[in-house]
Amino acid sequence: MATPALGLQLYSVRGECTNDLAATLKAVAKIGYAGVEPYGYQGDAVAWLGHAGKAVRAMLDDCGLACCGMHIATGALLGDNFARTVELNQILGNRFLIVAADGPRTKSVAGIAELAGILNEAAAKLAPLGMLTGYHAHGFDAAEIEGTPAWFRLFRQTNPEVVMQMDVGNYLSGGGDPIAAMREFAGRARTVHVKDRNAPVEGAIGTGEAPVAEFLELCETIHPTEWYIVEECAPGGLGFEVVQRAYAALKAMGK
Repeated sequence: MATPALGLQLYSVRGECTNDLAATLKAVAKIGYAGVEPYGYQGDAVAWLGHAGKAVRAMLDDCGLACCGMHIATGALLGDNFARTVELNQILGNRFLIVAADGPRTKSVAGIAELAGILNEAAAKLAPLGMLTGYHAHGFDAAEIEGTPAWFRLFRQTNPEVVMQMDVGNYLSGGGDPIAAMREFAGRARTVHVKDRNAPVEGAIGTGEAPVAEFLELCETIHPTEWYIVEECAPGGLGFEVVQRAYAALKAMGK
């Protein structure tokens, strides 16, 4: 399989995005990232951070960046929000609509079943459009719900086309085993988040507690991973030193 491209979750530089989105995107592209993943979308407008979808697309095109995903609320897939979510992401050229977190639903068997149903229904509606939905890992997704990790319960109830966006650092932080999850659900990790845990220096991926090297190997062998998305944050999401260090670390690993 081809080595996945490197993208940046823009939450990593959220303070910069709020201050000047166009300048932030140019700085991210200058570091070398090929794509970006916006955050916090609710489905309430065909816009992001107050910028119309077409304006955001123009900013991306101006610096040669792809939109490699979008972190959305579960509600962005429901009701009237769904059409706006699709419209914005079609404008941006993005295929991956990833629910960033749903702590309330993942705390119970019934809630997990409800979330699985929402994802399966959205996936079926998105398929004819060439788009996908999925769910992103946090530490709380590793918590056991009646003897089984919430993450495992969710992905055992979702259809194969629902993307498993594992975050190796996040899942480990909740006491989960990201490698076991990657092996259990082979073929599901179309995009992933690459983050270390307790690295000596923020952004120095591969020097902390997370099994980053093994994780990336699984992405390139038993998963059709298209994007490695970095999420390493400086305080307040200000400055680019941390995300530049993370990019350099992955490049040093041959990515």
